[in-house]
Amino acid sequence: MAEPSVQDEPGPECVLCPPLRFRINAMAGLPGEPSVLARDRDFLLMPDVAPLADGHLLLVTREHRQCAGDFDERLWAGALHWRDRVARLYRHAYGTGELLLFEHGPALPQGGGACIDHAHWHLLPGTPGVRDVVERRGLPGAPAGHAAVRARFRTGRSYLLIEERGTATVHPGDGVRGQFLRWAVAVALNSRSGHRTAGTWRWQETFGLPESRRRFLRTLRTLRRATAALDGPPLHDHRDDSHW
Repeated sequence: MAEPSVQDEPGPECVLCPPLRFRINAMAGLPGEPSVLARDRDFLLMPDVAPLADGHLLLVTREHRQCAGDFDERLWAGALHWRDRVARLYRHAYGTGELLLFEHGPALPQGGGACIDHAHWHLLPGTPGVRDVVERRGLPGAPAGHAAVRARFRTGRSYLLIEERGTATVHPGDGVRGQFLRWAVAVALNSRSGHRTAGTWRWQETFGLPESRRRFLRTLRTLRRATAALDGPPLHDHRDDSHW
């Protein structure tokens, strides 16, 4: 399977913007538009096409934004509201309201370990200890909020955003390797299983593989059921079907 190309500049080539938003899903033989669990006028919530664990979701801006450092106050508040919604969903589906949130924040094209320059937050159930992995690599964290993340973006500094156990930190992102936080998550998850290596963690190497597809579909089924249990049957009006 050929690796999808990701362009540096926003526009019709961005794989998280229309018309290519679900191209990678189609390449992997996975549902695209029907995999969106919920949405509002600003965000889409859907499974990661190469999930690192069951429950791995992406919160993606509907309009093109470079990263969350490019959010205004309204968008930032909306993203935090979605984070809280996902915590409730995880509590019902997986028995824990704890979650990991992470973002590669590129101030420049593909900076901060990003390989897609379109704002998206990764969300996973539980708290595997990713911050410790990152800080052991010499990337100390500072308290994170909208002002801190936006200041880094506006001064041309890429960043890494991590939230675990209800605490958000921002870490230096300039010069880190591509998909650094996916690697850190894989290390943290594998260390809890007694393994010392990260295994396979690059999404281009795993999307479409049998286990990755099964994990995507399990996540979709599990979280669809949880959404229905919490909120009733999903709406089919795609203009704004956020109803949590």
